Amino acid sequence: MNIGVIPARLHSSRLPEKILLPVGQHPMVVHVYRKVALAKFIDKIIIAVDNKKTLDVIGKYGINGYMTDSCHNSGTDRSAEVVKNLDGDIIVNIQGDEPEIDPKLIDQIISLFKDKSTMMATAATTDLTQEDLNNENVVKVKVNKLKHAIEFSRDSILGNRVFRHIGIYAYRKKMLENFTKLSQTKNEIDQRLEQMRALDNGITIHTIISNYKGRGIDTIEDYNRLGMKYGT
Repeated sequence: MNIGVIPARLHSSRLPEKILLPVGQHPMVVHVYRKVALAKFIDKIIIAVDNKKTLDVIGKYGINGYMTDSCHNSGTDRSAEVVKNLDGDIIVNIQGDEPEIDPKLIDQIISLFKDKSTMMATAATTDLTQEDLNNENVVKVKVNKLKHAIEFSRDSILGNRVFRHIGIYAYRKKMLENFTKLSQTKNEIDQRLEQMRALDNGITIHTIISNYKGRGIDTIEDYNRLGMKYGT
C-alpha cells in the first residue's frame, strides 16, 4: 500500500496559518488533498495535523485528520508518526503548502521505487530563474549524472544540473523509520531543510527532473501570486 501523508503544521513562521488560507473557495490544504487524491498510485491519504483548528476546518470538507505531536522537527518526522502502525510500502510526504502539486509527478516518484535500490526520492524542476537562485525562500538542488541529489541550498548553487526543488519526498517505510531515528544535523538546522539529514548520513536521494511550473507557498508574495490564478 502506498500512503500519501500531508503534514499540516498550523503555525508556520513566515506565513502564519498558511495551510488554512483560502485559495479560491477552499483552504490551501484541501487543494493539496484533492490533488493527491488524483494520483493513481496512492492508496490512502492522511493529513497529519498539530492543531484542533485544522481538524475542524478540514472536517467541514469531509476530510479526516490525524493529530500528531506538536514538537516534531520536520514534516517527515510528523509523517513517520502517522504511518508507524500502518501496513505501508511507500510513504509519500506531500507538503501542505503545495496546492499546485501535479498528481502525475506523485506517480512518477512512486515509479522510481520499481528499482529495489531506491530508498528515498524527491522531485525537482527545470523551472528555475535567476531570481530564484538569489531567493532564500526557493530551495535549489544539484544532482549528479545518476540523478541523485548531492546538494540542497537556500543560497545560490553554482555549476551544472542545478534545479528548483519541489516539496515532496517518498520513502520505503523502513527507511522512513530509520530516518526519524537520526539526530538533526547542523546543516539541517542551519538551512532549515530536513533533507539535509539524509545527505549528511549518506542516504541516496533519487530525483525526478520535470518541467513542473507550480510553486510552494512560503511568503505573502507567493500567496498573492497564487491568488491571481484563483481569484482569491
